[in-house]
Amino acid sequence: MGHGSDDGAARRTFAVGETVALGGFQVLSTTQEAFAHELFAALAAGQPRRVLFANTNFVVQCQPLRERLRRLPALRIVNDGIGMDLAAQWLQGRRFASNLNGTDLVPWLCAHSPQPLRFFLLGGQPGVAEAAAIALRERHGQAVVGTCDGYAGRARAGEALVERINASDANVLLVAFGNPLQEQWILEHADRLHVPLVLGVGALLDFLSGTARRAPDRVRRWRLEWLYRLWHEPRRLSRRYSWDLLVFFRICWRHRRG
Repeated sequence: MGHGSDDGAARRTFAVGETVALGGFQVLSTTQEAFAHELFAALAAGQPRRVLFANTNFVVQCQPLRERLRRLPALRIVNDGIGMDLAAQWLQGRRFASNLNGTDLVPWLCAHSPQPLRFFLLGGQPGVAEAAAIALRERHGQAVVGTCDGYAGRARAGEALVERINASDANVLLVAFGNPLQEQWILEHADRLHVPLVLGVGALLDFLSGTARRAPDRVRRWRLEWLYRLWHEPRRLSRRYSWDLLVFFRICWRHRRG
């Protein structure tokens, strides 16, 4: 009887490693552990990876970038948030293997990497990247080889900043501009960046620096972190979790045939 229950659960979930067409994007169904091991293997082999976390806001804001992202080498788009699961369940009758986000994945990479990683942090208000760097060094035991705040990062000549990042010998670049600015930046500089692992991480630097607070563990387990954030930032997030959510489901319906 237990096997039957397991088989039923498996049929309701996309397999680890399966690619799911959702909202016009190809989204990888995976778990945090499996995905981390893929990234570690790619780092060890010197293979590039560009990682984006697709939540409902990503799907809405990055629609104009779909074709360019499709052509980006070594791209991995993974699912982030309950909205992606709801859309997948609605349209394809299955949910993703797990939920991933940069805020959880990056500390997991730090804790399980075979050797310390070398981070370059790009984004946030002035002072945020520097404070996040202290957290990565002191709490997570990693090396931070460079930082640049989001204002300077977007205003500074792209070539000069890319040269600075490449010269830092970072093997992980965190780009924290939010959607769709971080995806645009990664696309614009993809050909010149030598950093093997680049992640678009949204608000991660704010969380690492203590500028923003994460929801309590219990709220995250219930997958209600979005509600916690909306409660604390209603003016900034109310549209994202109301009108934009309707737009998201309309986009997913329009692209339902993949």
